[in-house]
Amino acid sequence: MSIPAISAYEMPTDLPQNRVQWQPDPARAVLLIHDMQDYFLRYYGSDSALVDKLLANLIALRNWARENRVPVVYTAQPTEQSDAERALLNDMWGPGLTTADPDQAAIVGPLAPEKNDTMLVKWRYSAFQRSPLQTLMHDWGRDQLLIGGVYAHIGCMTTALDAFMRDIQPFMIADALADFSRGEHQQALDFVAGRCGAVITTGQLLRSNTIPNHALDYHWLTAQILPLLEEGAGEPEADDNLIDYGLDSVQVMQLIGQWQPLGIHLTFEDLAREPTLQGWWELIEQKQEA
Repeated sequence: MSIPAISAYEMPTDLPQNRVQWQPDPARAVLLIHDMQDYFLRYYGSDSALVDKLLANLIALRNWARENRVPVVYTAQPTEQSDAERALLNDMWGPGLTTADPDQAAIVGPLAPEKNDTMLVKWRYSAFQRSPLQTLMHDWGRDQLLIGGVYAHIGCMTTALDAFMRDIQPFMIADALADFSRGEHQQALDFVAGRCGAVITTGQLLRSNTIPNHALDYHWLTAQILPLLEEGAGEPEADDNLIDYGLDSVQVMQLIGQWQPLGIHLTFEDLAREPTLQGWWELIEQKQEA
């Protein structure tokens, strides 16, 4: 009845062939970050490589959306739901968030919404059900929905199908989703590609639009890091541990997401091995040479 414990798996790489030739357009798109609440991520356990990858790609997508003036919409299930409001969900999944610690209803820290983002209450599998999402998209003049989050074969896939039936083009971002298993993740991608939308990757979306040309050097890296350090901690030397200067794991994940559009694809584990300016710059140089 409840959500199972979820083991990490490799993101699907064998993407299905899309039946449609739709291309995402920032002037037409809305980014939907679906149910990325602490409650739903806890089932992956701590230190999940899958969740790290998911977060890094969603952060990169969110940064791309803000750079391109694409509205960002979040869904989140409420902690207060009566039996009547929850209805058949009780039979399928039990009480869900209604018995959870209220803090678990929050969007996971590295993805926390900003003031210009839109939060929608999520009542059913589809983000359109009992929400103003379609009205908002109409008012914004948008008819494409880019979908990332959890769980791929439940809410994300249902939202994609619902979007299609409302004449909104849905795009499932294959590596910005996570699920109960790789098989169910693949099932969701196959269904959307074959029946109601298009499947693309984070990299394909980021490469399909102009990315600012940054001068990537050691001074650029220093400028990225210094504003994040604890006030009054001073400026670290090249081989000083940045954690000692107040850098935390949430900020590290945000940096990973910020760097992905620039072609710097690093993981949390990469940066955690040697959290120094010199260590990170050497990693970035290696990525640039690859």
